Amino acid sequence: MVSLDFAKGRTYAVMGLGKSGAVAARVLAEAGATVLAWDDTEAGRNRVAGMAGVDLVDLASRGLGEVDALVLSPGIPHTYPEPHPVAVDAKARDLSIIGDVELLLRAMPDRRVVAITGTNGKSTTTALIGHILEQAHLSVQIGGNLGRPALEFEDPGRDGVLVLELSSYQLEITPSLAPTVAVWLNITPDHIERHGNLAGYIAAKRRIFAHQTPGSVAVVGVDDEPSLETAEKLRRDGYRLIEISGHEQVVGGIYADHGVLTDARTGQPRRMLELDRAPALPGIHNAQNAAAATAACLALGIDRDIIADAIISFPGLAHRPERVTVSGNVTYVNDSKATNADATARALACYDTIYWIAGGKAKEGGVEPLAPFFGRVKRAYLIGESAGTFVRQIGDGCPTVLCRTLDSAVRQAHADARADAIRGATVLLSPAAASFDQFPNFEVRGRSFCELVRALTDDNGGGTFEQRRAS
Repeated sequence: MVSLDFAKGRTYAVMGLGKSGAVAARVLAEAGATVLAWDDTEAGRNRVAGMAGVDLVDLASRGLGEVDALVLSPGIPHTYPEPHPVAVDAKARDLSIIGDVELLLRAMPDRRVVAITGTNGKSTTTALIGHILEQAHLSVQIGGNLGRPALEFEDPGRDGVLVLELSSYQLEITPSLAPTVAVWLNITPDHIERHGNLAGYIAAKRRIFAHQTPGSVAVVGVDDEPSLETAEKLRRDGYRLIEISGHEQVVGGIYADHGVLTDARTGQPRRMLELDRAPALPGIHNAQNAAAATAACLALGIDRDIIADAIISFPGLAHRPERVTVSGNVTYVNDSKATNADATARALACYDTIYWIAGGKAKEGGVEPLAPFFGRVKRAYLIGESAGTFVRQIGDGCPTVLCRTLDSAVRQAHADARADAIRGATVLLSPAAASFDQFPNFEVRGRSFCELVRALTDDNGGGTFEQRRAS
């Protein structure tokens, strides 16, 4: 557990008591700090009710007098569109507004850090980097926006590595971040309601490079225009830069060209791995993730052969998309985290004969943007609140089956895929919709899919990266 010795005798306000906020309140109190904590929801307040050394107090009403710093949940706005009243008070008093990752970095100022950001692929790339470093027998702590809260980390030591997935929200409240390797994957419009416009979102993301030292490395994907512009800016500013791509050659970079991961940093391209040997990383988007992880680990001095072997053995992350099992001619894939059409498009692009399970609480546009992929779909099995809408949106694009429930859809897709006996068939849960109509979250939806599949195929499963780290 992180030791926050610097906090002893100081007063911290902790606003937002989700998982990471509750841990921050506890660890600060254990360090001897005075902790004033609040959440606008009863569920949040209940997480710390009765916690030793933590005083529950409405910070908006009390004010932040005598407070040394505000530890703010990343999800709470402090600028746009309307700052939370507690953040307004902190700024008026010129208090530091920080997050739990900032506390971690202050507690471990001399550790090597790999920080990963981007719109898509952050979690997979973070987990893959962690897996490679573990296979290289380094002491590694992995988390941030992914998995464990940062303040539950153990100290990896000076020879170890902190591997941190960081959202744009977290980057805004982590002023001490100076990563040994900063990884920028890609940019598409996201979180505009929080950052005001695409420029604001990009500016928040670029904070990942703001305090890098001359000896550190910036790894930047160049498969989209904003990222290419970011790479060009870093080059002009004198950064040590490794450009990466998931689908085309990059002079002096790391890239996947026709499915072959290649290291061209020295000018002479060197083939490292045919990515079809890595079953947990299908598709061009995962080729970019593999290139980014490779570049980051090469920058840390990891041997190419170790990296290639680790990519092959990477078990993948649950729900993103996760190969559950292969039974007969059929592969079963859990992509429950695909809660919008953009994410589902990435999954549909990876397979040719798809028995597609989709539906839930629809996002704007539903599945209409997925029309170019309907030709890959053998049948679509529609579930949840959006089932009827998705049937209408798909129209004649592919055959549809109105199933309503996940249980019904899995059983029908399984039976149809077995009966059709097409080589290379995939039963794919990629809902293109949120889960909240029938499930508490996408994780529960994904676990339900896996349980149903394993019951039908008598497979116990080998576990994902997340599950294996938890065991």
